[in-house]
Amino acid sequence: MDNPLVMKLEQFRRLPDEDRRLLEDLTSGRQQRLGAREDVIREGEHSPDIHIVMSGLACRYKILANGGRQIMAFLVPGDPCDAEIFILKAMDHSIGTLAPSVIAAIPGETMQELLLSRPGIALAFWWNTLQDEGVLRERIIDVGRRDAYSRIAFLIYEILLRLRAVGVVGDTGFDFPVTQTDLADATGLTPVHVNRMLQRLREEGLIVAEGRRWTVTDPAGLRRAAEYEASYLHLDRAKDEPESEVGRRLKGLI
Repeated sequence: MDNPLVMKLEQFRRLPDEDRRLLEDLTSGRQQRLGAREDVIREGEHSPDIHIVMSGLACRYKILANGGRQIMAFLVPGDPCDAEIFILKAMDHSIGTLAPSVIAAIPGETMQELLLSRPGIALAFWWNTLQDEGVLRERIIDVGRRDAYSRIAFLIYEILLRLRAVGVVGDTGFDFPVTQTDLADATGLTPVHVNRMLQRLREEGLIVAEGRRWTVTDPAGLRRAAEYEASYLHLDRAKDEPESEVGRRLKGLI
């Protein structure tokens, strides 16, 4: 499999070969294998490194005073977890794994040099930040305006797109090792309500979920159910360059 960080950043635009090799070297040097439900970095901590999800699944989350958890975003291979942490005093939220994962660490000093000396990489990371903000806005819309059915359908379709975009899956089946509690914490619903919505999606022939393996059996139908529109992911290259790698991976889905 190609380097997921390179594949993620090249959703924005093709990087020069030298930049690709540099990112591949940086993410292959320092890697840590974590089990499921382990923290990469906790709220209030500082790290001199930034962390990249190379495989597995992670999430951004906060624990409230009453013990409740809010998941703000799922992090798939290629996603930087904390691209700005090296310039901040402390994290304002936590990053944790949801499945066994490989996390690469890039020293903050190296990252700063890259952003100052490699304009292509700097622009790509800026694009990544804009995509992160877009995902967060959709979670706000979930709670504010979408009904429970649309929230779940929207999130499943989004995960399919994001995994396809980095080449983790080549069809409409993918590993998504989350519990109904995880989905509830990400969508502002109860686990019971999540269960009902998943059952409805199954009955309508839109998805099949067997353990950690999910299949979108009717992508067009799921997209309609979610009223999904992908502009917030800023996948312009996939549309403008349909024969590019990312264009081929997302053909017919956006």
